[in-house]
Amino acid sequence: MSDLFARQEGQQQLKYQPLAARMRPRNLDDYIGQEHLLAAGKPLREAIVRGHLHSMILWGPPGVGKTSLAKLFAEQAHARFESLSAVLSGVKEIRAAVAVAQQERVSGRKTILFVDEVHRFNKSQQDAFLPYVEDGTFIFIGATTENPSFELNNALLSRCRVYVLRGLQPEQLQQVLQQALNDKERGLGASDIRIDEDSLITLAHAADGDARKALNLLEIAADLSMDAEADEQGNYKVINHDVLAEVLASDVRRFDKGGDIFYEQISALHKSVRGSSPDGALYWLARMLDGGCDPLYIARRVVRMASEDIGNADPRALPLCLNAWDVQERLGSPEGELAIAQAVVYLAAASKSNAVYNAFNQVMADVRAQPAYDVPIHLRNAPTKLMKSMDYGAEYRYAHDEPGGYAAGENYLPEEIANKRYYQPVERGLEIKVQEKLAHLRELDKQSKKQRYKK
Repeated sequence: MSDLFARQEGQQQLKYQPLAARMRPRNLDDYIGQEHLLAAGKPLREAIVRGHLHSMILWGPPGVGKTSLAKLFAEQAHARFESLSAVLSGVKEIRAAVAVAQQERVSGRKTILFVDEVHRFNKSQQDAFLPYVEDGTFIFIGATTENPSFELNNALLSRCRVYVLRGLQPEQLQQVLQQALNDKERGLGASDIRIDEDSLITLAHAADGDARKALNLLEIAADLSMDAEADEQGNYKVINHDVLAEVLASDVRRFDKGGDIFYEQISALHKSVRGSSPDGALYWLARMLDGGCDPLYIARRVVRMASEDIGNADPRALPLCLNAWDVQERLGSPEGELAIAQAVVYLAAASKSNAVYNAFNQVMADVRAQPAYDVPIHLRNAPTKLMKSMDYGAEYRYAHDEPGGYAAGENYLPEEIANKRYYQPVERGLEIKVQEKLAHLRELDKQSKKQRYKK
């Protein structure tokens, strides 16, 4: 009788869980995705099947099965599963989990300590796990959406294997949704929900690689679905295009500002511009805007691209980008976004030069590494009699009074680095003309030096 009540209570609790929680895979055969880790013969699958426990970091975007994989590992190894969220937990919770693991160890049972969002723990909190991972008090499994190389202690990383989980493909998400529609115990199979294949595909694409999001969208759509006329099988609900339009109206694609995906996409935009691909640049611009990125952030980065990658090969690029930034600030969306798109396309199609960027970086490196050389006497200003008596500004040649407006042979660098050349124009765009002009001026310098030598 008690078993019956327990089963009824469990079913009641299951009823109130979100669909995504109810549909967690119960075994490896139910688990969809991550074939690069879990296909037959892969090391991680073999470790799970055989119950060979080891500490690990599961790195991947939201909704790809990190928690589910950790639970499967614990069940297969008959280990106790302890879970912490780094968002909600602190040292107190860590100590409590350690105490439980120590008690289980005395009884001969292993414990898996799963830490969700482990990158949210600071360095000292991460250090708190080290002695217990080292002495085998528990098997540590951390889940993170951020790059472990940047967010986790090297000491913790050295004690764990890192597994990279990938976003699910639309076909895999369709399988996840179909599982939920067919499952009468945990899913929607008992609700007589009907959805056509095109709508299922739409939901799968809208989920953007996230199984949890796919199931959440399906559950919302099921709640909003309209009752249809009865057919020979009885009453059923239909998820139609109107329902999908309502569910997806406020959908925002995956874009974690400050996280890996954010930096990956801005990197892709920048490299598409540098690689002269207007189509690629427009695509990544649209992806970032669609994901909710602040257009002003993109505008600022686009201005940077104009200086770093276009430079003096096309000086019109910089004011064009500044104008696009101004349009975004003045008019907002969508007019501002169109102006940014115009600037991005112009940058991608423009002649490229990183000559100024390279020269500036080299100068800054030299300035930091070398002594603080004095300003040559002839370049110093002499606003006082004392300074004039010390020959400040003496022998300075006023370029406007020289032939062609150029003081041939004059030096404007500290004497110690007088022959240094930082700016090297490329043979593209307007910098071809700049290169020719500088070559001509340097030839005048050579002639001037020869004349001085003869004298």
